[in-house]
Amino acid sequence: MRERDGRRPDAPADLVRIGDGRVNIGTEAELIARILADARAGHGGTVFTLNLDHLVKLRDDAGFRAAYDAATYVSADGAPVVKIARRQGASVDRVTGADLVLPLCRAAADAGISVHLFGTSDAIRAEAAAKLVADIPGLVIAGSESPPRGFDPEGEAAKAAAARIEASGAGICFVALGAPKQELFAHAATRHPAGVIYVCIGAALDFISGHSKRAPILFQRTGTEWVWRFLQEPRRLGMRYARSMAYYIGYLIKGPDRRSNGRG
Repeated sequence: MRERDGRRPDAPADLVRIGDGRVNIGTEAELIARILADARAGHGGTVFTLNLDHLVKLRDDAGFRAAYDAATYVSADGAPVVKIARRQGASVDRVTGADLVLPLCRAAADAGISVHLFGTSDAIRAEAAAKLVADIPGLVIAGSESPPRGFDPEGEAAKAAAARIEASGAGICFVALGAPKQELFAHAATRHPAGVIYVCIGAALDFISGHSKRAPILFQRTGTEWVWRFLQEPRRLGMRYARSMAYYIGYLIKGPDRRSNGRG
């Protein structure tokens, strides 16, 4: 049974609404505990991590908004989102997809829950899988695949991929396609009866495999990881970060956007 917006009726209540996004998970420990409980019970769902780039995309993408409205769990990803949430009185910590993979895999291994990897390239995915299995005793990767070029996250190939993931026996699927494709795929996969929790993780497998270098700890702890990433790929990320910072500054100046049914 689903609510009108497609969300599971037992999903936690929103802690805060920010523009067209929302957060309903406060800490990493809470999120991992909920994912494990769902995986044990065979309750399908989705896990998204809200960041500024998502907030910008949500304004203009109705499909992305529908996926977010239906998401089972949404954490605050990035210092700006955490700051906005706390300004509105919500008690939330930063929980990113990149930070979530390793502790969740360790917890899944301890609980006897297998995982599936979906996304990125064949080479990166295979190297990330090998490293995860080598570093986490008892971890079982039940399946692993990359979608074809031009993959439609809501098309027939996506439906077939979701069926294979469900049939693999995995309780958790890490989806590494980038936004909004990964969220659209996860949402589509759980529109029908599903027993897998789809966790959207962005570039996490690239970091785990070593193909991309994550920002040093100092940048992560000070909430300036975006500066590091921009310096690594200024041409690709320049416009994205410019739009994100414009959104953030505008939000701080204007405050919550009351035009969207009080959803800010």
